[in-house]
Amino acid sequence: MDFEYKNIVVAVDGSEASEKAFKKSLDIAKRNDARLILAHVVDSRTFATAEAYDRTLAERAEEYARELLDSYVKNAKNAGITNLVRCVEYGSPKVKIAKDIAIDFNADLIICGATGMSAVERFLIGSVSESITRYANCDVLVIR
Repeated sequence: MDFEYKNIVVAVDGSEASEKAFKKSLDIAKRNDARLILAHVVDSRTFATAEAYDRTLAERAEEYARELLDSYVKNAKNAGITNLVRCVEYGSPKVKIAKDIAIDFNADLIICGATGMSAVERFLIGSVSESITRYANCDVLVIR
């Protein structure tokens, strides 16, 4: 008996790597007749200090997240996926995806892109995909 995934979280941030992860998630969700959870984490750390100077940053980040997920939902529906959930969270993507979103949605698979940041950022804070792999309680598929 083959194992089937029922709840698949795909982490999307608009990067090329997350676009590839999204496309792969469509195939896997279809094959498994699974619910696809489109997850975007607004990294509130990036605008916490800048917000003192520009109050609209949080609003713009929220608008970007909404537009981003709208486009992913549209593409998923066009690909024949009907069981879709959108999820926007705030905080650190490294923590939120594996420890909160995956648990909240009872995920049995998380799909994410391999990169989304520069080599310097990865060196300083480690990659999001690396953290997800380390902290997730379910399978993780990292798309290169």
